[in-house]
Amino acid sequence: MSVPHWRIALVLATPGGTWGGMETHVRDLAQDLTSRGHEVCVLGHPDFSQRFAAPVRFCPMPMHLGRRNPLLKFRLRRALDKLHPDICHAHGNKAAQLIQGYSTSVRIGTVHGQKSSLSPFLSMDGVIAINHDQFQRLAHSNKTLIYNGITPPAKNAPLPSAFSRPLVVTAGRLEPVKGYEALIRAWARLTLPGHLVIAGDGSLRQTLERLIVALGLTESVSLIGYSDAVAAWLTQADACVISSQREGFPYLLVEALQCGCPVLSTPVGGASDFLPPDFLADDGSEAALANLLSRHLEDPANLKQAQSECMRQAREELTLEAMTASVCDFYQRCLGGRSLSTGATPD
Repeated sequence: MSVPHWRIALVLATPGGTWGGMETHVRDLAQDLTSRGHEVCVLGHPDFSQRFAAPVRFCPMPMHLGRRNPLLKFRLRRALDKLHPDICHAHGNKAAQLIQGYSTSVRIGTVHGQKSSLSPFLSMDGVIAINHDQFQRLAHSNKTLIYNGITPPAKNAPLPSAFSRPLVVTAGRLEPVKGYEALIRAWARLTLPGHLVIAGDGSLRQTLERLIVALGLTESVSLIGYSDAVAAWLTQADACVISSQREGFPYLLVEALQCGCPVLSTPVGGASDFLPPDFLADDGSEAALANLLSRHLEDPANLKQAQSECMRQAREELTLEAMTASVCDFYQRCLGGRSLSTGATPD
């Protein structure tokens, strides 16, 4: 029996610098596709070249330029013409807009984040949504819903043990969209003991440090910077909090649930799909976050028990293997009877 082996171009149009959820998604997908025998080339900003290991190919593009920039369009089109992929898969609105006029390959788009306009995806041959709200909003005849998945996280890194309980952990870029200022102000409203750990770096670090000092929270809130041991923190934590203003499908949600750490979240994409309403804040305001935290942190053991089914579902369904298999099924559906540039190889 033979199985199709495809040549796939993954277009990652973020402008370099910060590494986040979309970049992680593309890296993990690229690596898992190559492990299945497909030929994968990622077209992205040069800052990310070291993030993609062989056999994934990386083609640097000036993605810091605007989506209408003629140089970027020319460089991208020339690279795609040279690659001649069976599938050109755009990640995010900017990437979808950049490949709109490229008709040689089957064009797939994945919607990341919660953008108000989804129009760049309407000309794609197929569109992948990563949360239910996106899927409902997509006015496309060939769409599918595929949740983000991860490799089961390693949890064996040693951590400091001097933090008071309940220990609440969050992680992400220190940028306005993550809602950390509202979270810190919400923490200041709580009357119970405990410690909030925020892992990550970004442009707001100094602003958040000053806020922590101004609110008298230096003993109960820690900014620990970037950490590659987030899974270990989550394993020891009593809860994970997501305070974002918007998300497509936060990787932190998946990682926390797979680590057995209950999640309290704003009503962003992904969280609304997997968490019961009682574990969602009404919105991203400090008052709503304070109300959510105060309701659930008084009894961490009950909180964990209440989310046991969410944790089981995450371990069984939100895996990288399941995500990639679903993406490959969708590729096959979109390719239909088209001839392939790379042919097929024996299984």
